[in-house]
Amino acid sequence: MLGCGFWSQYQIAAWRELDGVELVALYNRTRGKAEVLAERFGIPAVYDDAEALLARERPDFVDIITSPDTHAEFVGLAAGHGVPVICQKPMAPDLATAEAMVHTCREAGVAFFVHENWRWQHPIRQLKHALDHGDLGRPFRARLTYATSFPVFDSQPFLRELAQFILTDIGSHVLDTARFLCGEAQRVYCRTAQVTPGIRGEDVATVMMETAEGVTVLCEMSYASRVEHDRFPETYALVECEHGCVELAPDFRLRATTRDGTHARRHPPPRYPWADPQYDVVQASIVPCNANLLGALRGDGPAETTGEDNLNTMRLVFAAYESASSGAVVTPNASRAGR
Repeated sequence: MLGCGFWSQYQIAAWRELDGVELVALYNRTRGKAEVLAERFGIPAVYDDAEALLARERPDFVDIITSPDTHAEFVGLAAGHGVPVICQKPMAPDLATAEAMVHTCREAGVAFFVHENWRWQHPIRQLKHALDHGDLGRPFRARLTYATSFPVFDSQPFLRELAQFILTDIGSHVLDTARFLCGEAQRVYCRTAQVTPGIRGEDVATVMMETAEGVTVLCEMSYASRVEHDRFPETYALVECEHGCVELAPDFRLRATTRDGTHARRHPPPRYPWADPQYDVVQASIVPCNANLLGALRGDGPAETTGEDNLNTMRLVFAAYESASSGAVVTPNASRAGR
């Protein structure tokens, strides 16, 4: 594993939930942070040189959990050693770099995956199941909402300095989930706002998309919203279909409504002893995401969030920025959004 920041402890714990996985080495540029984690989890080797780790340990794959501006460097390094790569989201700080990372791995013949776990949240998977296997019919409109006043800048003050914040941070999750639920976007329109004083980037974004399947999708994201049902970090959703609708409501409650009435059921996430209860729905989703990627590495089936697939999410993110800047409706393709 490359990188030993805040999320690495949960990533390590999630890998340990899966049979046959052994973490053989940790890298961090500050060696002391890696040593603390290695002692805590019983990981045998520690490095402050990623090249040395790859050369000496020859791992079956690497999991990169470093800052986005370093992802390309470490992906290129692993590809040069012929080592399959799992990379945290967002894949890269700009679309051109993300495309280059995918190209590098393709040319090297190594598998490249993005650890995009939001779509693996248990209640979101149940929502998808209701859409695919219920009697709701074809979706025509959807709304995804992530609105909270959680003091994210207090717990992670470096976020105040990001020129591009909410669309790259939570936006990459929410827009990927929109793709997962409703299909690929053909047109994108976005408005952003900076509400919290003293920050560089946007902390509110509203994205409207039209998918190839004819679904109009509204994605609302905010760290500046004081709302009645603020249950950070839950995502709410409402999908309207030909024969009814399905809603993911607060407290993981899924309600499906047809002419026969409304049927409701609660779908809480699994509880792991290593997870922070406040982050349960997010941290529990790391386990099935890792399991899906591990299965692909073992040849047991396809991964959902390959580098190629996640390029479509990155195109959405940067198309949204382009639309917010220009005020225009944007087609999320590489030639425009990569500028």
